[in-house]
Parts: sequence; C-alpha cells; structure tokens
Amino acid sequence: MNLQDALYNWLTIKKVSDERKDDHAAKDTLDFFEEILRDDHAVTDKQIELEPPFYIIHYKIEGKEYKKQFPIELIDALYESIESEPKYN
Repeated sequence: MNLQDALYNWLTIKKVSDERKDDHAAKDTLDFFEEILRDDHAVTDKQIELEPPFYIIHYKIEGKEYKKQFPIELIDALYESIESEPKYN
C-alpha cells in the first residue's frame, strides 16, 4: 500500500474510531493502519489539523516533516455512512 493510501485509510478510520469509542472493529482497523504507517513507511509524530475544507495530517519520516491534506467530506463519508445505517447503531 502506498503512503498516500495508508494515510487516507488511517485518517478515515481514525474519524470513525474517535466518534465511536465502543466500536472495537474500528479500533482494530485503526491499529492495523497505524502499524502500516509505522512499519512500512516509518511515519512518526502524526498530528491532524482541521482547516476547512481540509484535514491536514502533519507527520515525520526519519525526522523530516511532511504534510498531506484530504477533503473533509471525503474523510467523513465513511463515518456518515455508518451512522446513517440502522444496523450499525
């Protein structure tokens, strides 16, 4: 999995996990993507900034700082889909 996809998936499931504290599947999935970022891409020090219309992830690789932005509506779509589905609530 490339770095951009890993960051996107991590941020998307982090939104779900943060909003649904008792959702163990979301937490397990978040842990999986954190492992990919750490082990496959050497990403450390992840921080999320909300700057509409984007989420911005600040992170480091080997001490060098980077940032990547994703549209809020794209990241929030999974959470909103889960919340709108009665079988998940």
